Amino acid sequence: MNLNVIMNVKQKSTPQNKYKKIINYCKKLLRFKALYIMMIPTIIMFIVNCYMPMFGVIMAFERYNPIDGVLHSPWVGLKNFQFIFKTRDAYVITRNTVLFNLVFIILGLILAVTLAIVVNEVKNKYAARVYQAAFILPNFISILVVSYIVYAFLDPSNGFINKTIMPFLGRPPVEWYSVPIYWIPILIIVRVWSTVGMGSVLYLSSIASISPEYYESAIIDGATKWQQIKYITIPMLVPLMIIITTLSIGGIIRGDFGLFYQVTQNSPTLYPVTDVIDTYVYKALINIGNFGMASAAGLYQSVVGFILIIAGNMAVRKIDPDKSLF
Repeated sequence: MNLNVIMNVKQKSTPQNKYKKIINYCKKLLRFKALYIMMIPTIIMFIVNCYMPMFGVIMAFERYNPIDGVLHSPWVGLKNFQFIFKTRDAYVITRNTVLFNLVFIILGLILAVTLAIVVNEVKNKYAARVYQAAFILPNFISILVVSYIVYAFLDPSNGFINKTIMPFLGRPPVEWYSVPIYWIPILIIVRVWSTVGMGSVLYLSSIASISPEYYESAIIDGATKWQQIKYITIPMLVPLMIIITTLSIGGIIRGDFGLFYQVTQNSPTLYPVTDVIDTYVYKALINIGNFGMASAAGLYQSVVGFILIIAGNMAVRKIDPDKSLF
């Protein structure tokens, strides 16, 4: 009996058997060749837009100039990073970036889930499609167009609010682009309006994948609509909510440049509230022309974002390993 086992092991370890395993594995891969072909444009896009530019990380440690190029520019070590940490506005831009993103993440999560649940309860299919299209549409509008829409409402002279709403309320016109405090809710509203629709689609597709048997059992047991949402829909959405939130935390120190620069018309009086890391670096790049500082800021944001994603995933894994990203 032992001799037969030894012979079988020897047969399994022969080169011919190894080649057969490789051939069988290749055949299994070829079964999905259509999917691999569909992946090619995305892979090329990632290589060109994400991986090839990583070579420019070297500029973060150089005093870059076009004449010497990336490889031969003077090496300055970590001096470019001092621009972010030693500037007198470091606290303001970091505070604005982090706090705004925290609000965006929390409100985006709550409103996207709520919107998805509400649309899912619409029984008329055509009405549901209309609602979905209306909610998604702002996501495809250029931020430049959004800035003009906001300006049409807030223009101090001819804006809709100052021309129509304020006289109706018996209030004097407001210089919207000169009062920083007003822009905290304005930027939050614009951001939520332009992004929450796409988030709701992700949750809506997850709701559609929930087995109807859960709801049928709940109805038989006498559960109300709110109880069905509370004990079935929301718990089923929790894994997706964790994934999206964890990934969002990775961008918590990245400011939406278009939102904070174009929508605000780059008004200097609004800088105490609207100046974030991205806009500050851009303005410094325009004024100083130091590409190394801009590269250092981008590298700093990427590294911190990576660390936050890892830390967030580790926290989720300790609480519930099944819901972690990796």
